Amino acid sequence: MKTTRRARRTVRSAALVAVAAAAAFSLTACQSGGSKDGAAGPEQKASASAPHATAAGRSGATGTDTGAGTSTGKSPADVRTRTLAPSRTTAPAATAEAAAPVRTRTLADGSKAEIYRLGAEHYRAKIVSRGAVLATMETGGTDAGLDANDMFIVLTLGGEVHSWMGGGHTGPGTFKLAGGWTAKVTKAGELRYRAQIIGNDGSVDGTLDADQQDAGLDANGVYIVLSAGGVISAHA
Repeated sequence: MKTTRRARRTVRSAALVAVAAAAAFSLTACQSGGSKDGAAGPEQKASASAPHATAAGRSGATGTDTGAGTSTGKSPADVRTRTLAPSRTTAPAATAEAAAPVRTRTLADGSKAEIYRLGAEHYRAKIVSRGAVLATMETGGTDAGLDANDMFIVLTLGGEVHSWMGGGHTGPGTFKLAGGWTAKVTKAGELRYRAQIIGNDGSVDGTLDADQQDAGLDANGVYIVLSAGGVISAHA
């Protein structure tokens, strides 16, 4: 009886050793196959996706430029400004804003203009009423203008703000302006108007282009706004 039990134990031990060896061989084969085929796939996918991410980053960094009208070389200079819609910032995304305004001015309707200096001849004005920003104006190589519900505002390249109420003329047409200027307003298209600024001698001394954007001008101390709706107003 003792001899029989020992024989059975020997058979069971041999079977366990065989199973363990087979499992070890199977595990080794799987690891070898994974290093040959499986590891290469993720690396190739990662290298292929990298250029797409870089290109997407570059494509989102586009900017917007302002235009300019024609000029005869005489003052006032030609102007074309950005759209200045209420509750909209017109500054380029990459432009950093100063922590505090360099000055604050009270406008004709009692609202405030907070003026920030962004660089040489580069200013931003936030039109604020009761704590809310109603509009944002910015100079970008030209003066900026705004028709804010019959209150007209000019922000100059020197960072000064001038505002007045009313006095608007609706084009097309020819109109006498403050300071002895004459404006000939023509319609060029939908929300597109041009004003030729004519001096006392009949010469065209500058132009304002409002192409879906209000335009503003400091004409030797006479401030002129032409809206995208064809309304022109001036104040000395």
